Amino acid sequence: MRNKYENPLCERYASKKMQEIFSPDKKFSTWRKLWVALAESQKELGLDISDRQIEAMKEHIYDINYEVAEQREKEVRHDVMAHIYAYGVQCPEARPIIHLGATSGYVGDNTDLILMKEALIRIKSSLTGIIVKLAAFALKYKGLPVLAYTHFQPAQPTTLGKRATLWLQDLVSDMDALLFVMSQIKMLGCRGATGTAASFLELFDGDAEKVSRLEKMIARKMGFDDIFDVSGQTYPRKLDYNVLSVLSGIAQSAWKFSNDIRLMSHLKEVDEPFEEKQVGSSAMAYKRNPMRCERISSLSRHVISLTQDAAMTSSLQWFERTLDDSAARRIYIPEAFLATDGILSLYENVISNMKVYPNMMRKHLEEELPFIATENILMHGVKKGGDRQLLHEAIREMAVSTAKDIKENGASNNLIERILEDGRFNITREEMEDLLRADKFTGLAEEQAESYAIKVLNRFEKETISEEAEISV
Repeated sequence: MRNKYENPLCERYASKKMQEIFSPDKKFSTWRKLWVALAESQKELGLDISDRQIEAMKEHIYDINYEVAEQREKEVRHDVMAHIYAYGVQCPEARPIIHLGATSGYVGDNTDLILMKEALIRIKSSLTGIIVKLAAFALKYKGLPVLAYTHFQPAQPTTLGKRATLWLQDLVSDMDALLFVMSQIKMLGCRGATGTAASFLELFDGDAEKVSRLEKMIARKMGFDDIFDVSGQTYPRKLDYNVLSVLSGIAQSAWKFSNDIRLMSHLKEVDEPFEEKQVGSSAMAYKRNPMRCERISSLSRHVISLTQDAAMTSSLQWFERTLDDSAARRIYIPEAFLATDGILSLYENVISNMKVYPNMMRKHLEEELPFIATENILMHGVKKGGDRQLLHEAIREMAVSTAKDIKENGASNNLIERILEDGRFNITREEMEDLLRADKFTGLAEEQAESYAIKVLNRFEKETISEEAEISV
């Protein structure tokens, strides 16, 4: 039976690796590593802690006795105290010195910082891989003309590669933001109940230098180079907002990409991956919906919304700490990472396996080029001796009539034939074919796509780790 709620982010979207980062095993083993680092550092600084006590703690970092902790939490209503008790049950000789001088924020907050840093490293790896594949896609299609749109109305043509650089530039911007935020993640250290380190100052008989060394020693043992300069009991919740803002930025970029692909799918210019036996609709057997891109859009909306939770938490902290952050942070920090991980897996899958249909792109261009090319046609007619004002009015009349016929009667665009048949323009069919070449209307699109894609590849290509995107549904 399955009679309990299951989180879809774990069941359907996020990778196993990201789930492991936010798993109970990872969380509580990190708590225990922090307790070991605290005890080791305190011993090294002269407190009466034995090697055997530390060894006993190390022996039970990973075999967490969840049942004991869960039962104890029902009694004391405090998760950290429950796990201190459970750890002490497994290593009774170390029980007197576990969590010595610390407060809940020591294990809770430092663990959150460790896990967020590890999760950001995974996001960075996934993002790098997509950036490289998208840059390669832009290079491949740098010269493929495609009808461009403003307001989703036909506009001057571009190339598919140039359009891809717009998606690419967004992701590079996200990477820059991610790298900056990663550089801001520091350890909380061990500051005690209100951030003053009073309990540790007492332990070391008023020796402030030892308290300072203690924090630095713990940070190094846990893989950090720096500690927040000041804090209350917790690290500044502004950091959570900054981290989620980076994830929101990635979601915004992915959402824009997925919407563009959905629109191009409607135009039949591209298809996202579609398996041989995949079903598009339970009713309409012929359907081939862009479900991966729709999922990107849906998950992105969720990630963006979670940023608001972090903003409110940062705003509403009272003095040195309050507990109204706890329940929300247990939800929005893991969910933001799990959803972003799912988004990036889908993004990588789509850009790696997307089908492009140049003939459909050409068809749409040919439908609109007669209108787009009218200015060039006008100039060519003038060069051949025509009157600019007369030719302009002739084109206007024919274009209006053609557009009306297309919309009212579903007719084909025959504006070019009308112009060729009008002797006032004196244009041969060969001249017209040259005037209608799509590459005459794409400006510097090809050069821009090539230049930017190469620039991005030069920066990121060496950082990529080959890994197939994990798509479960």
